[in-house]
Amino acid sequence: MQRRTLLATGAAGALGAAMTAAEPAVAAPPARRVDTGLDRLVADDFATLAGHKVGILSNPTGVDSDYRHLVDLIHESGRVDHLAAFGPEHGFRGSAQAGGSEGTGIDARTGITVFDAYGASQAKWAQMLTAAGVDTLVFDIQDVGVRFYTYIWTMYTSMVAAARLGLRYVVLDRPNPIGGKAYGPLMTAPYTSGVGLKEIIQQHGMTVGELARYFNSVFLPTEAGRAVDLEVVELRHWKRTMFAADLDLPWVMPSPNMPTPDTALVYPGTGLFEGVSSISEGRGTTRPFELIGGLATDFDYHWSDRLNARDLPGVRFREAYFVPTVAGQHPPMLNQLCAGVEVKVVDRAAYDPIRTAVAMLVEARKYPAFAWRYDSYDPIRPYWVDKLTGSTRLRTMIDAGADVDDVVGAWSGELAAFERQRQPFLLY
Repeated sequence: MQRRTLLATGAAGALGAAMTAAEPAVAAPPARRVDTGLDRLVADDFATLAGHKVGILSNPTGVDSDYRHLVDLIHESGRVDHLAAFGPEHGFRGSAQAGGSEGTGIDARTGITVFDAYGASQAKWAQMLTAAGVDTLVFDIQDVGVRFYTYIWTMYTSMVAAARLGLRYVVLDRPNPIGGKAYGPLMTAPYTSGVGLKEIIQQHGMTVGELARYFNSVFLPTEAGRAVDLEVVELRHWKRTMFAADLDLPWVMPSPNMPTPDTALVYPGTGLFEGVSSISEGRGTTRPFELIGGLATDFDYHWSDRLNARDLPGVRFREAYFVPTVAGQHPPMLNQLCAGVEVKVVDRAAYDPIRTAVAMLVEARKYPAFAWRYDSYDPIRPYWVDKLTGSTRLRTMIDAGADVDDVVGAWSGELAAFERQRQPFLLY
């Protein structure tokens, strides 16, 4: 249509013509209803907890479909004789940044005591549980499916303490937001830490209920001397192929830099940039872990060009510039212009976050400014990326010039073994 004809028809006529010519809109598939463990607990009028002295290990994610928190619901129900709460990393109400907590205090809404459980040892857990006077500990936190996300280790440590004290342990299960596929390297004993206490795969592909069953059978008999009295309130209607974006469930930030399900999807891979001192993972931006870059004086658009040339499945890379407003582990980048990439997932089913991150690391390693994070306070295990990946293998292979297929192929045997070992503990 010529410009003079368009003007003559008027805006309404042009709009009508455009709408007629447009393809009909394709409706998005309806979100799938999944009942969480909390939903089922409420529907059963808290029967499994009635009359017990209950401790709740939770954070802001422990809500039902109406965003009502588990602690508030139990407090209002009057079905529990005694109640205490325990806050993990970031705190019970979620206000603290990475590596922080809210301390021990009184919850303003309910008046109950909230104990600071972040980083608590088994001995500290035993002290807190004894002081709280509970006979049942309930875990309800939305995990994101990655070994170095610390909530599962808070669950593990509290399970060990509960087993030693003879307490009951109840897990209100929630979906794994990135599905049920396991992938990545295995943690090895010399590199265990608070970001990976036991030998599981980096992207474990399990719900917290399934992990609790696995921990209870594989690790607790040795560490605690016995298994804990475990009950998992299972999900309904969840399948391992489902992602958080497919579900009709509220998304509450599990931590301050995990704002959306998109963040969780990339985190198993881009979380590895916590182990690179010269590159920020975008903390303090609106797209943490999707925006990855170093100082603009050191990195440039060639990174995105080289990554797109690899044609990695399910993902594209946008040349990106950003200013981190939270330092995290990268103080030199705070409030400084960074250049790098935005990770754009275009096909969730095809996308492999860890393989993608390995490609990003391989290409980033070509910049002279690239440097692994080195912690001098730990002379035996000074490289943080080794604690994240479970061994020195990924770092040393990339330093030696290995390409992506070589790096990811190196963990195929241990991944297959983990897949076999976890099978009896899967619920869905």
